[in-house]
Amino acid sequence: MSSSERWMIFAGIVLAGCLVWLLQPVLTPFLAAALLAYLGDPVVDRLETWRLPRTGAVLVVFTGLLLVILALVLLVIPMVGSQIEYLREVLPAMFAWAQDTAIPWIEGEFEVDLSQHLRLDRIGTELAAHWRETGNIATLILQRVSSSGLALIGWVATAALIPVVTFYLLRDWDKLVARVRDLLPRRIEPVVSRLTRECDEVLGAFLRGQLLVMLSLGVIYAIGLWALGLDLALLIGMVAGIASIVPYLGTIVGIAAALAAAVFQFGDVWHLVGVAVVFGVGQMLEGMVLTPLLVGDRIGMHPVAVIFAILAGGQLFGFVGVLLALPVAAVIMVLLRHVHDIYKGSELYGTHGDVEG
Repeated sequence: MSSSERWMIFAGIVLAGCLVWLLQPVLTPFLAAALLAYLGDPVVDRLETWRLPRTGAVLVVFTGLLLVILALVLLVIPMVGSQIEYLREVLPAMFAWAQDTAIPWIEGEFEVDLSQHLRLDRIGTELAAHWRETGNIATLILQRVSSSGLALIGWVATAALIPVVTFYLLRDWDKLVARVRDLLPRRIEPVVSRLTRECDEVLGAFLRGQLLVMLSLGVIYAIGLWALGLDLALLIGMVAGIASIVPYLGTIVGIAAALAAAVFQFGDVWHLVGVAVVFGVGQMLEGMVLTPLLVGDRIGMHPVAVIFAILAGGQLFGFVGVLLALPVAAVIMVLLRHVHDIYKGSELYGTHGDVEG
């Protein structure tokens, strides 16, 4: 690659960044639709192998996506919201119980003085007060958005645009990819196609694999804790599933929250054993069934890279940056791996080995 080509690529990257920065308000529905189309395209391709026309396969997948979104909006989100409201109500009592019961027991067992330094009852009261204030602010923001006709029209237009763009992207996804490939210079097309396939493997291993593992674990934890009779089963299960993006973090966070909730609600040993069994079964299913089946042996994105990419994208470009973070991070990881392979095959790396020899 000549120096002029390198400069052209650099200028293209800078131009793309500037366009993303300038077009943030209008990019959100298109990026969200592209993400949904990327997730749904493999299913559409699989249905096509079953002799189903492309448009019919797209309609099946599109209907499935709509049903999932409607189920989240109409069923899951209200249930989680009610549990959050319940947690806000019992939070002062939970901290007061910890201050009056748990801390005296710890002081008696370990001969330490914690009461003078920890005032958990006051912390619980302050948290509940700030939580209630945050809820009022959210309601005020919603009222302002609703009172502004232009803002309301913008929200409605964005919500209506996402499914329309998703449908057309799903229908023409393979054509768009083929046309982009045809536009590439023939000299670099094989290398770019190979790197693109690697990026798709990395991104697909996370989006289509790890996210399904997280969702499955959240459902398993929520159902298991619900079977034990825990009032906060759905909330704790979903938080533990989301935290599973980092290995073992979901188990640590979930089991700690579930044990605390079980002690406060029941106060016996058997429910604590039940919580341990639920998370133990979840870990066994993740290691022996979910990860091998949904992720396989593909090399996905490192959890630290995922967290950093999402935070950096949100800081730089807001919600648009969050949507772009994972694809950009996948491309960067593949390019770094490619550069690493080039370096190990270069004279510079070999010269270092000769010096040591």
